Amino acid sequence: MNDQRSAAEPAAAAVAVPVAVAALDGAGVGADVHGDVGTGAPAGRTGAGRRTALTPIVLVVAGGLSVQFGSAVAALLMPKAGALGVVTLRLAAAALILLVICRPKVRGHSRADWGTVLAFGIAMGGMNTLFYQALDRIPLGIAVTLEVLGPLALSVFASRRLINVVWAGLALVGVVLLGGGGFDRLDPVGAAYALGAGAMWAAYIVFSARTGRRFPQADGLALAMVVAAVLSLPLGIIESGAKLTVPSTVALGAAVALLSSVLPYTLELMALRRLPAPTFAVMMSLEPAIAAGAGFLILDQALSTTDALAIALVIGASMGAVRSQAGRRRKE
Repeated sequence: MNDQRSAAEPAAAAVAVPVAVAALDGAGVGADVHGDVGTGAPAGRTGAGRRTALTPIVLVVAGGLSVQFGSAVAALLMPKAGALGVVTLRLAAAALILLVICRPKVRGHSRADWGTVLAFGIAMGGMNTLFYQALDRIPLGIAVTLEVLGPLALSVFASRRLINVVWAGLALVGVVLLGGGGFDRLDPVGAAYALGAGAMWAAYIVFSARTGRRFPQADGLALAMVVAAVLSLPLGIIESGAKLTVPSTVALGAAVALLSSVLPYTLELMALRRLPAPTFAVMMSLEPAIAAGAGFLILDQALSTTDALAIALVIGASMGAVRSQAGRRRKE
């Protein structure tokens, strides 16, 4: 693993690493993350030092809020543009913004480089398409909870530790509670889409790490976003057609892209420069709770006590997997 990468390169993986970042630390985040840890310890006793220590935590929370409230806005847009139309608008707008900001070079890359970007873009497009299909059928908080199982499974597989099997079992109990003994309560198709999005999320993590090692800065992310946008375009046109050209719909699509892609990537990149990867991963594990809050406030999606308990179990399992992996690295 090459850990001597720019601090900008973890951005692609960072936004999608709620638990697997701890198990794949060398792949998903660089040495820059750890290089800043502890450098401000003496200042930590002062008020300014405490504020400095809290800043990356605030950035991560803000990024999580941005992502999930962006998803809530996307749910409001779906009646106008359809789930696939929203995906197309989000990816296309995000691709344009990233191309302008990053100005990636397209020359001088090998076939293997382009193959990695292509795989990354397919994973990104698949993850978004499946998630928005789920969001069209089941509550936001539950959709994110099921989706998080993909990175959790990746963490368990990568660590190969018995304790993480226990955490996976805890997450499974949460999933069973969500299903109420059978996923028909949730809409089985929506649940299947969310689980599929989780699988693509795990693939996203793997290929984002590989892309970060092959491309400078966030060039690979920008190029992969273009791949994802191009792949989603025919699906969006087939489902929504001329609806995608309505000015108000385009504006909302751009807002979703900013809230769910560009802004959180930037905030989490800034946070990762000063925050240990395990701490970042634990905080990202809170995404289902943030999603449930966004669903309640914007979409009026109230959760039952059982649903809340199920989400808490999955969050606890994610945190446990991160902490056990981090503890193992400290011992080593």
